[in-house]
Amino acid sequence: MSQSHALSDDQVGQELKKMTAFIKQEAMEKGREIEIKADEEFSIEKSKLVQQEKSSIDTNYEKKFKQAQMSQQITRSTVANKTRLKVLSARQELLDQIFEEAEKKLGEATKDKKKYTGILKNLILEGFYALNEGKLQVRGRKQDYDLIKKAIESACKEYKDNLKKDIEASIDEANPLPEGSAGGLSIVGGRGKIDINNTFEERLTLLQDTALPSVRTTLFGKNENRKFYD
Repeated sequence: MSQSHALSDDQVGQELKKMTAFIKQEAMEKGREIEIKADEEFSIEKSKLVQQEKSSIDTNYEKKFKQAQMSQQITRSTVANKTRLKVLSARQELLDQIFEEAEKKLGEATKDKKKYTGILKNLILEGFYALNEGKLQVRGRKQDYDLIKKAIESACKEYKDNLKKDIEASIDEANPLPEGSAGGLSIVGGRGKIDINNTFEERLTLLQDTALPSVRTTLFGKNENRKFYD
């Protein structure tokens, strides 16, 4: 049998140095691996955090931008509406002034007695044709009774000539128009149940309703936003 030889102190020392160097080398390599992995993980985590922060900033900016746009649109709309209302109000004031001035001048049509009698005749005829009855009454201002009588005679004659039908009309003196009336008259038929109001004030009111679109167009031009007209 071979005999084992004990290692000398020098040999033991050398072996220990080799083992120490090996362990140290392994430790250094392991440390480098850990460091590299840590750096990689740090870079990944840092990239995630940067991306999240960037995404958060983008989201907040987009939200604030949209809020600013919405606020701007609301402001523009509010200003536009206020401006439009001011324009409409100013236009309406002007239209009201025009018809108020027209109302003040209604009485001027009664100054020319001949012309006014002709107007009364036409108003009476309009009532005759509308009611188509054989006997009617006419209401007017007391101060116009003489002119109304002449107008009735003339209207009855013209009605008979045109329709070949007799008609009678008289002044309803029991129910005169107010003295403050600007002029005109009303024709009563249907046994007092139907009253065709042909006073100047009523005709102006009708004119205001029917002619207002034309007056508005003449004064302010055509409304481009309006698609339909009467």
